[in-house]
Order: sequence, then structure tokens, then C-alpha cells
Amino acid sequence: MTAIEPALSGRTSAPASFAPAEDADDSLRVSAVSYRPSRLGVVLQTAAALMWIPQAALIGLAVGGIAAGEPARAALYPALAVFVLGLLRAGLDRSGVRIAFDSAREHLSRLRREAIAAVAGRSPLDISAPSSGHIASALAEQAEAVLPFLARFQPLRAKAAVVPAVILACVFAFSWVPALIFLLAAPLIPVFMALIGWRAKEASERQLAEMGDMNAFLLDRLRGLATIHTFGAVDRTARQLRADADSLRLRTLAVLRIAFLSSAVLELFAALGVAMVAVYVGFHFLGQLDFGAWGGRLSLAEGLFILLLAPAFFEPLRDLSTVWHDRAAGQAGLAALAAASGSGIPIVGRVEDAATPEKGRRALSVKIEDLRFRYPGQDRFVLDGFDLDIRAGERVALMAPSGAGKSTLVALIAGLAAASGSIRIGGEPLNAATADRLRGSMAWVGQPPHIFAGTIAGNVSLGRPGIGPAEVARAVKAARLDGVASARGPSPIGESGVGLSGGEALRLALARAAAGQGAGLILADEPTAHLDSETAAEVIEALLAVSAGRTLIVATHDPVLASRMDRVIDLSARQTAEVAA
Repeated sequence: MTAIEPALSGRTSAPASFAPAEDADDSLRVSAVSYRPSRLGVVLQTAAALMWIPQAALIGLAVGGIAAGEPARAALYPALAVFVLGLLRAGLDRSGVRIAFDSAREHLSRLRREAIAAVAGRSPLDISAPSSGHIASALAEQAEAVLPFLARFQPLRAKAAVVPAVILACVFAFSWVPALIFLLAAPLIPVFMALIGWRAKEASERQLAEMGDMNAFLLDRLRGLATIHTFGAVDRTARQLRADADSLRLRTLAVLRIAFLSSAVLELFAALGVAMVAVYVGFHFLGQLDFGAWGGRLSLAEGLFILLLAPAFFEPLRDLSTVWHDRAAGQAGLAALAAASGSGIPIVGRVEDAATPEKGRRALSVKIEDLRFRYPGQDRFVLDGFDLDIRAGERVALMAPSGAGKSTLVALIAGLAAASGSIRIGGEPLNAATADRLRGSMAWVGQPPHIFAGTIAGNVSLGRPGIGPAEVARAVKAARLDGVASARGPSPIGESGVGLSGGEALRLALARAAAGQGAGLILADEPTAHLDSETAAEVIEALLAVSAGRTLIVATHDPVLASRMDRVIDLSARQTAEVAA
């Protein structure tokens, strides 16, 4: 849609090929569950960990040989082999970590695209949609918590299933006692990881929810700074923000406490396992424990080999425990992404980057038959069996009390939500196949319009193709904004129109509509609301000038604006009772 305002739609453009919210939500859940780490990354990290086994064997043989009376130079070749294996191990581990990270980053980017697709495909009429603060939090910091979960936890889980088993087999080949110690100590680590992990996941979800609430509160208050200052609520807002920050701090510390507790408990079991193996090997060499070795007694090389492998046996489990919190935070992040892209009222059709405007503008007719619409969870229909026929080039005002469906009807004509019945724009039915193209022939003027930080020219063109300086100048003149543009020159406007009055911001929105050369239908929602009579008169004149040669549909309470239209349609009785203008 040409120059559609974020005041209603929440965006001016969106990435191509966006699916409806339900499809994107299902895709997000399936994608999150079905992710598998890069097989090559897992293999390389696992192979790097297994490299310690031959290194430990070479160290044991070298020390055992020196103890048996061999010259020191006999250890030169084993030492060189250990060094080479160490370099190979470092290279394999680095490559494996990089591949796993790249794979996880690519998957997270895909999850974000799917979540954004669901958000972009959700109708602005959907009152159940999350706030902008929650969506921003889910797509930014909460989504980033997914990356360590995918990049570190998943590969380490696979490595923890392979490396201890291989080391256990190597140790068992020499002595069954250390192997038995490993078998008894190892299961305690994942058991306690699971027990603590449940608590960690719950704490992480509460922390992320608190972060989203705080972001939403902060964004809402930033948007309403002028109102807060007018009503003297600055101190109260500051106290509320401070209280929210303290609450978030406490929840963050709770998550950290659980993480430190889990690390301490798991390190304890690993240390006890290594200590018990060391005690057995030491007493075995002293002749106090003469059992457990298949050959009768362990040699120095065999005993040292077992001692060197003992920490490596627990290392994958210890590494897994250190990222167990990443698992909890990652799963909470995935849940936040899924919640942000939950199913709701979808926009009709697909939301593309920019629809190609038709060559040569022509006014579009609008014909509505048996239109029925109600919001989810409500029994009452906002529009029930509604019919409307607007000729091409006609100017029509929709009037009714608040809640009677004026804004809803205008949004349905724009295809911003699906409804039963028939809507034809320029004789063409509005459906999923035609909605995006038809929106390219419309222009939206909302109340209040969203103004981006930047110049007036940039806010008029919005980066749309085919709108250059000449088109911007004509549009600014048609909207009676040329005086303001000349006075400001290249000076930027602040976010949300800081530096412009309410009337100037609305005329800037009208200039956007005028710049769309292919827009044959202008939809305006309460363009003169909350304006004084003098400013409203300026906006009305600009609206009439911009809509020359186009079809204009205005939802309004303003009788002055309605009197300038060709027809006034009263929606209060849910019927097309026309009043002569």
C-alpha cells in the first residue's frame, strides 16, 4: 500500500514473502524443535577431545620409560608427538566451534525471519497482539539467548555422549576399579543437572518476561513523554521504572545464583571422582590395594595413563554443566519468539517490500457486499451484512459514534484483516492473491501518523521507487506543506514528529499519499481528530487538494469535514443510510 501509516499497520514495509501469522508460528515451533547441530562441527569437537587419549598414552610411556632407566632423550619423540597432537587438537576444536557457531547463527537468523514474518503478517486490528516492547525484546536480547544454546549446548551434549564412553573403555582395558568409579560418579552429574535445570529454566523464563515487560513500559513512556510532563507524572513514572529495574535485577541475580549453584555441585562430583581414582592408583602402587588390574599389577605408565584420563572423563560433563544455564535461557528465548509470533488475525494476502505502482493513476471504485466481521473472542459483529457502493472519484465520509466500526471498515477495505463477504476495488475482488497489488494502488492517512527521524523529503518518499525530488516537491505543495519545508530546509525531524505541530504532521502524511502516483484510492482515519478548528481547516483543504482525481474515503466525527464530501454514510444503524452533504 502506498504510504501506509504505522499508526494502524505498525510498519511501512516488510520483508518479502511473509506468510500469515498461523503458518509462521507453526514453522517457528517446528524449526526450533527440529534443529540439529552441524554434524561436521560435532565430529570435529569430539575428535579434538579424543586426541587427549593418545597424548596421555605417550606421556605415560615416556615417564614410564624414564622411570625404568631409559635415557632422557628417549622421551624426545613422544614429546614431539604430544606437541603435534596438541596442535592438531587445537585446530580441530577451533574449526568445530566455528562451524557450530555459524550453523547456530544461521538457524537463529531463520527463526528471527520466521518470527518477523508472523509479526508482519498479523493484522493491526488484532487487539491480542503483543506490545511493540515485548516484540522488540523477544527479537533482540531474548533471541540472542538462543545462540549459546544452539552453538554450545547441542554440540557439547553430543560430545558428552561419546567421549566418556570411549575413555571408559580405554580405562577398563587396564583396570576395572577406576572404570567402576567412573560408572558410579558419572550418572550423578546429569541427574543433578536435570534437577537444577528445571529450576533454572523457570527462573530464566521469569527473567525474560520481566525484561519484556520493562521494555514495553519504557517504550510506552518514551512515546508519551509530552503527556507525562503535561500531567506532572514524571516522578511517578521514574519511580515505577526504578521499581521495574530493581525487580529485573533481583530476577537476574536469582538466575545467576542457580547457575553458580549448579556449577559448584557438579564440580564437586567431578573432583570426588578424580580423587577416588587417584587414591586407588596411589595405594595400588604402594601395594595396599592389589586388586582391580587385569594383569595383576599396574605399571607406572598404565597408572599414569589412567590418572591423566580421569579429568578428561569428566571434562565433557563439566563443560555441559557450564552451559546448562544456556539451555534454560535458550529454551526460554525460543518460547518468547514463539509467543511474539503467535497466531492472530492475519492480514489479507502477503506483505511485500513494495508493490509496483501502476503506470498512470486512475480513481478506483469500491463495492462491498454482505460484509461481516467481528473480533476474536467477541460475540457481537462490528459489521453484519454491510453493503456499500462508492463510485470512482467519489469522496465519501463514514460517520458514526465511537465503536460503530468506521476505522474497522476502512482497515477492511485496505485488506488489513480478513472478513466474510465481498470487497471489490476497481472492479477487482480483494483476496489473498490480489491484496498486495491492490494495496499498491491505495494510500493511507492515519491519526496520528508516524513520523520517522529524518528530513521532510525522506518522510515523504519513504524510499519508494520512482519518487524523486520533483515528485516530493509536487506532493509537498499539494499538501500545503511547502512553506514548512522551505523554512526547515534539510534540518531533520525528530522521531515521532518532534519539531512539527499536529497539523504539520498530518499534512506530511497527506504529502506521502500525494507522492504515490499510482494511488487511486485514499483512505483516511480521523484526519482532523484532536485538532483545533484553524488547523483542522488547513488539513481539510490539503486533503481535498491531494485527493483531486482520486477516490477518497474518510472515517470521521468532524461534521465540517463530512460536509465537504460528496456523500456522508451513517454507520450507526449498521446500514447505508445516506445523508445529503
